[in-house]
Amino acid sequence: MDQSVWELLSHGGGAMYVVVAFSVIALAVAIERFIAQFNFITRARALGETVTRNLARGEVDAARSACERSQSPIADVFLVGYERIKNSKPDHVVTAVHRERLRVNQTLRTRLWMLGTIGATAPFVGLFGTVAGIITGLGGFQKGQQVSFSDVAGPVSQALIVTAAGILVAVESVILFNYFSQRASRVATEMKLLTDEFLELLLDAPQDSQPVRGKKLEPSGKSEDVKGVKDGSREAA
Repeated sequence: MDQSVWELLSHGGGAMYVVVAFSVIALAVAIERFIAQFNFITRARALGETVTRNLARGEVDAARSACERSQSPIADVFLVGYERIKNSKPDHVVTAVHRERLRVNQTLRTRLWMLGTIGATAPFVGLFGTVAGIITGLGGFQKGQQVSFSDVAGPVSQALIVTAAGILVAVESVILFNYFSQRASRVATEMKLLTDEFLELLLDAPQDSQPVRGKKLEPSGKSEDVKGVKDGSREAA
């Protein structure tokens, strides 16, 4: 059955156009997600090792500079910790860092819902095109006309092409959805481990910006003078 591309797309009352559009969208999302997640774990581990090594040696400024130079998304998570450690409680620092980590995790799953939606709806679109194609093909026969098997097989086979295409696109989308979802879960776990280690070292590292607590002075501001007077009184006694 030799048919041109336009003839194939015309099957199913235009449903084939929808199936092809689904296929293009799924492929575009897959390429975009692959670029976004490419070497994510490798870059995150490299930055995590640099930051933890500097923090372990007490070089907080060097660790922060490494985050500012890095292109890894986990650098944004670490920088939140550096910003909050100056004037926030430790619990608030931990909360802010984990909140930023969750935000980065959400970006890893961006547009994956499109793959899931295509995988769930593409077979039904193909089935709709098949039904529409059969109705259109069989509706062309006149009442009382003698119809042979070959006359019926042609429209039916053409209509079934839409169903086959819909199933193919659905399988493609489901495979891509599961692949990138599993990859995003791996990245999320790795980020959790790196963030926990970062927080442990950051909260234990000496912070130059933290005020040094001194002795509480008397309201007159002359606690040492009062002490000296008392000592002198003792000597005089």
